[in-house]
Amino acid sequence: MWTQEVISVATGPRDTVEITGRVDDVVAASGVSTGLCHVFIQHTSASLMLCENADPTVRRDLEAFMARLVTDGDPLFRHTAEGPDDMAAHVRTVLTQSSLSLPVTGGRCGLGTWQGIYVWEHRHAAHRRRVTVTVHGE
Repeated sequence: MWTQEVISVATGPRDTVEITGRVDDVVAASGVSTGLCHVFIQHTSASLMLCENADPTVRRDLEAFMARLVTDGDPLFRHTAEGPDDMAAHVRTVLTQSSLSLPVTGGRCGLGTWQGIYVWEHRHAAHRRRVTVTVHGE
């Protein structure tokens, strides 16, 4: 058995938005008890991450590290169609993840105690992002 649903996620500028509960809702509604959940973001300037969910400073530190690693407006970048954060957002997405594969155990995502699923917005503007959740198993 399998199911697929697209969820819409509102982000803020350079934001992380936890979607663990929404993904778990799709898993629960699927009726799958044991299987896999695949989560895919349909964008090239935002990504997904499986991250510490208890202390928000972890995500702040990840953003600070990424800002140091990939600088907005770097003169190396030629693609600037949507501003100085445009190419930097694309690089950030390539360096991170566009999809996650998670185990389904007992009708829920089999995450560890301190793990959460997040959309990581890489642009300096808020966006509405589409995330496809596919669940398959028995």
